[in-house]
Amino acid sequence: MADTLTVLGLESSCDDTAAAVVRQRAGGRPEILSSIVAGQTELHAAFGGVVPEIAARAHVEKLDLCVEAALSEAGLRLSAIDAVAVTAGPGLIGGLLAGVMMAKGIAAGAGLPLVGVNHLAGHALTPRLTDGLAFPYLVLLVSGGHCQFLMARGVEDFTRLGGTIDDAPGEAFDKTARILGLPQPGGPSVEAAARAGDPRRFALPRPLLDRPGCDLSFSGLKTALLRERDRLMEAQGGLTEQDRADLCASFQAAVTEVLAEKSRRALALYMAEAPAEPAFAVAGGVAANATIRAALEAVAAEAGARFLAPPLSLCTDNAAMIAWAGLERFRLGRRDDMTLSARPRWPLDAASPAMLGGGKRGAKA
Repeated sequence: MADTLTVLGLESSCDDTAAAVVRQRAGGRPEILSSIVAGQTELHAAFGGVVPEIAARAHVEKLDLCVEAALSEAGLRLSAIDAVAVTAGPGLIGGLLAGVMMAKGIAAGAGLPLVGVNHLAGHALTPRLTDGLAFPYLVLLVSGGHCQFLMARGVEDFTRLGGTIDDAPGEAFDKTARILGLPQPGGPSVEAAARAGDPRRFALPRPLLDRPGCDLSFSGLKTALLRERDRLMEAQGGLTEQDRADLCASFQAAVTEVLAEKSRRALALYMAEAPAEPAFAVAGGVAANATIRAALEAVAAEAGARFLAPPLSLCTDNAAMIAWAGLERFRLGRRDDMTLSARPRWPLDAASPAMLGGGKRGAKA
């Protein structure tokens, strides 16, 4: 295998169409040569959430354009690429199929190896792309469709310490925004409104904090917020801007406290294994929330672990993380053929029982 590897990555698991090129020289730090992301926010805005059929069609229309733009930005032709990596799951099946078929076409046409990548592994391995983090480390994957604590021991060796039994935090943020009449995507809207709010005005629940372990739940929190909204609307005939801000701040405070406490518990389990260089990483779209990120950083400091969070551009879905995860698998000798299939469900830790509940991307892995 060549000392220098250059991988083209494709991502289309939900509502972002992305392509990127990542290169790593033997013994060197990886370089993101290009990263193109075509969002679909405007396409789904009128529906209050992602519509799978619309997302799939948009991926079909944009994938080739994203690949062309990624190669152009990297200043490369396909002949300079060593492998094609693609998200094969978990995610919305229509988008996954579009990406997998595109990757197969490129691989077959250019005579390149094909590497299927687990979307969750893309997020979980991002700290190695950005900071060269050594195994083992603890990662909290927290996004619109997923939430779980993972002990990362190797490129393909993950142990789940806990996860959500119903909604993921990002999904709860989206639903909160819809309940309060805020624009989508809900995460940035709720965070922006919360800045002017009082997080102590509404006593929203902190689900599962009274139970041991690292599992989480956010569905009841969203329901409690809905009841507070209805109570206000019945009492005063509507919501003021301050009401919205206080509801957002109270909701965000509840999510933050739950994530911080569960992270504290997960860190205790991780630190019990006496890692040589303890590190706690957070990845996924919700990691872009400044309040949550600051709380998790404080928890890591308490435990004596290094805290890492990707740049905001690598928190949300992107193809650079897929190219990198594919490159790591490729160095291990992993290859896929034309039988590679899209998988709406694909747990990283196959030894642990499946989490209960459903979310934007199906049952929790």
